[in-house]
Amino acid sequence: MATYVVLTRLTPESVKAPTDLARLERAVSERIRKECPQVKWLANYAILGPCDYLDLFEAPDESVAAKVVMLIRSFGHAQTETWTAVPWERFKSLIAA
Repeated sequence: MATYVVLTRLTPESVKAPTDLARLERAVSERIRKECPQVKWLANYAILGPCDYLDLFEAPDESVAAKVVMLIRSFGHAQTETWTAVPWERFKSLIAA
């Protein structure tokens, strides 16, 4: 499976109280588990900077990864940026002559 990185920036309107964050996270997580059961979540981080969250997950292909990101966006509370990540050991084998 391929590894994907998602950076998420919440809209100012999405969070009026800290409890809104927990409720939103539960709703998004449940929907992804239900609609994309083949996805394996690797890590979630709250981060400082222009984005609010960094998530790492594995998906069998880019179509499933795109569905995950569209589910996140479907709640109307976030902008996302998605990257493919190659583990360093695998990358080294790809560039070896």
